[in-house]
Amino acid sequence: MIPHNTRNGTERLRVPPDLFESHFAEIHRYIARRLSADVADDLAADVFVVALNGGYDASAGAVRPWLYGIATNLVARHRRTEIRRWKAISRTAERDGGPVEDEILDRVDAARLTGPLAGALAGLKQRDRDVVLLIALAGLTHAEVAQALGIPFGTVGSRLSRARKQLRRALGDVNPFKEDSDG
Repeated sequence: MIPHNTRNGTERLRVPPDLFESHFAEIHRYIARRLSADVADDLAADVFVVALNGGYDASAGAVRPWLYGIATNLVARHRRTEIRRWKAISRTAERDGGPVEDEILDRVDAARLTGPLAGALAGLKQRDRDVVLLIALAGLTHAEVAQALGIPFGTVGSRLSRARKQLRRALGDVNPFKEDSDG
């Protein structure tokens, strides 16, 4: 990476030449899981436009969490759309209570929790939802989430804990991420 000067005179490093090729699919997948594939096409491209225009500051840490931070900020701009989507999924799942053919039990259980889980996610504060989804959808570590969101490491844990409690409460004290001991 080659240093260059920005408008404000501070020195930043140019982004790695393979930045797009190395990270686009991962960033796109994260955004698609948060919003939709259609929105992800544009927002993922926007992530790299922002990255290329802003330059990379090596003191900020690793490139991957930096890109997830940019992606999360862009997703935040679509917050109302995201919340409407989660609420719509919740309403749709509630209406789709008709007869279900005998299929794989895992599918039925997953469908049973989709609506309530989507509604519970929509009910979280954006900052808590961002932490949960960066961990659940992007697979980031607590340290990477802290870096991506520009928050202290301990804040990640407290936001995650608070969000988990809210999600469990909204799901009737069911943890959708734990396997049933009877199954």
